Amino acid sequence: MKAIAIIGAGSWGTALAMVAARAGNPVRLWAHSAEVAETLERERENTVYLPGFPLQPGIEPTSDLAWALEDAEIVLTVVPSHVSRQIYGRMQPHLNPQMIFVNATKGIEIATQMRMEEVVRDSLQELFEPRYVVLSGPSFAQEVARDEPCAIVAASHTANWATTVQEALSSNRFRVYTNNDVTGVEIGASIKNVMAIATGAVNGLGLGYNSAAALVTRGLAEMTRLAVRLGGRPETLAGLAGMGDLVLTCFGSLSRNRRVGYELGQGRALADIINEMREVAEGVKTARAAHELALKLGVEMPITSGVYQMLYEDKSPRQLEIELMERPLKRESI
Repeated sequence: MKAIAIIGAGSWGTALAMVAARAGNPVRLWAHSAEVAETLERERENTVYLPGFPLQPGIEPTSDLAWALEDAEIVLTVVPSHVSRQIYGRMQPHLNPQMIFVNATKGIEIATQMRMEEVVRDSLQELFEPRYVVLSGPSFAQEVARDEPCAIVAASHTANWATTVQEALSSNRFRVYTNNDVTGVEIGASIKNVMAIATGAVNGLGLGYNSAAALVTRGLAEMTRLAVRLGGRPETLAGLAGMGDLVLTCFGSLSRNRRVGYELGQGRALADIINEMREVAEGVKTARAAHELALKLGVEMPITSGVYQMLYEDKSPRQLEIELMERPLKRESI
């Protein structure tokens, strides 16, 4: 049993609070909004982001960041990538080097093109070297909240930190594997959202499974190229944090990123789509960061580049389809 602070009470943060409480841990669930925290406390349900799923008695909601972090052994952050640095800055006075920091955010920081591990280390470098673990894999919040079987990955450069998280969160319905490829896991977690936008656009154009399967497969090749260029291992991208999460996000009806792509394929404007969404579709911002990172590193990522142009340069989904299919013929490789 570990005292766990979960920072971020969106749908995934709330679902992970349920996972941690089911595994027997005391949990404090921090919400940025005092109103959301009060609703969680009063209703014992996240009626805003995850309605229909009662909170376990072991979950204590709060909007008081200091209290949420008091005596925490594991700090699990589940906030959008573009505010992660800000949140870690706010947490600094309440942190200590004995804490294990678990990141469940799937994205790349736009301004720096840093992975979340790099953002966390950069944010805390003047205090201490953080005990860092990344948590990722195919996991829709609603299905986890329903306690359906799920398998994910906890990755860390230090094996016992990953094992500590594995033992704290695992149950007979929530299986946590470990590995030491933080880079590969984080790149898979981030780029799969970009590929889900592309796949959604394919579906929105009315194209079938042939087109979607080709795109997802070549998307996996792009993810792998970038991960390997940054020091990750190709086999990681064939696992839960790579192929597993990619398949889920590209084909699952609960995927926010797939929904963005689908609506774009139907001819709707990005601003209108985003305005209708309560939670962040990480792939929208990640497409920009990944595009810029690929250019900086000289990594070929035509689907990622096309999604970036579709989101930020008004390229139509149909034009993206045509350009991808008319690229020069080549030998298949990653």
